[in-house]
Amino acid sequence: MALVLEGVSKIVKGQTQIYATDLELQTGTMNVLLGPTSSGKTSLMRLMAGLDVPNTGKVIWNDKDVTGVRVQDRGIAMVYQQFINYPSMTVYENIASPMRLLGQTAAQIDDAVKKAADLMKLSPMLDRKPLELSGGQQQRCALARALVKDAGLVLLDEPLANLDYKLREELRAEIPKIFEEAGSIFVYATTEPEEALLLGGNVATMWEGRITQFGKTPIVYRQPINAATARVFSDPPMNFLKVRKSGDKIVFGDGQAAASSGAFTEIENGDYLAGFRPNHLELERQGPSALEFTTKLHVTEITGSETFIHLDYHGDNWVGLIPGVKDLEIGASLSVYLDPKHVYIFAEDGASVASASYATAA
Repeated sequence: MALVLEGVSKIVKGQTQIYATDLELQTGTMNVLLGPTSSGKTSLMRLMAGLDVPNTGKVIWNDKDVTGVRVQDRGIAMVYQQFINYPSMTVYENIASPMRLLGQTAAQIDDAVKKAADLMKLSPMLDRKPLELSGGQQQRCALARALVKDAGLVLLDEPLANLDYKLREELRAEIPKIFEEAGSIFVYATTEPEEALLLGGNVATMWEGRITQFGKTPIVYRQPINAATARVFSDPPMNFLKVRKSGDKIVFGDGQAAASSGAFTEIENGDYLAGFRPNHLELERQGPSALEFTTKLHVTEITGSETFIHLDYHGDNWVGLIPGVKDLEIGASLSVYLDPKHVYIFAEDGASVASASYATAA
């Protein structure tokens, strides 16, 4: 069983929301759509679900072309960030409603509802109406209803955004297991790279209506094939600067040179775009090969255990993520250090370069 998108696109009022896209999702897999707001995640999910019809291409489900098949005839479950429940029904009846439509027995319904309610911490609230619940509890009700539907395709569009941190962590671990054991294809949309890493499985990074890379989540994170993927799969976004390959040297923006090694040995002389993640910037030199950059400190943000530093490097805006609480002078000159093994290398236009990452380390 598989869901296959063949060249699907979506254009609304002359604006392209999804460019021609090919994607294949296998049964029993958890797949994350990762991208910023307006990157096309929801639009792509609506094409998968049958809520929208693509302008080009087709949708194949279980070897059948379902491009024009109504959403209610596809056997899917979908949960949005903005929860949808039946206000006149109790929580129990809301959860049970898909099973009643499928003609399940009272015993089957009762067993499934109680299991889903227990997982979602809703057992004491089964006799309440949705409007008597908090926003997070209402979202859990919508998730529980999707759980019992036994759908072959489950689409969750940022479903945990309104839940408290502890419950989000619990459900991130539990929900994928449940759907995978049921043999469903699980598609989860998020704007958060950390959430994609926690969920695991596969990830499709999205940027401006295109899938920039699809594969196993750790591989896509460690080996982005283009700058768009690297930018999407980094929080804060990856920093970039221009570099030049010259013989056995790599010359960075301010004239510093590093010995060519790793992926740099495989590329021709010329100009490239180097990228590095914020957590790889250091305030102290960690080794003899570390590169030093003189920047200007604009802003610091202290989270409690970490400090975000916003830097200006010759007109480029960088962000560093530094462990601990740092008392730094705003507006002052600040030296930061970067180990070359953490640098990724791309073509000037951001396209992929052979062995795109300079290092295997993330």
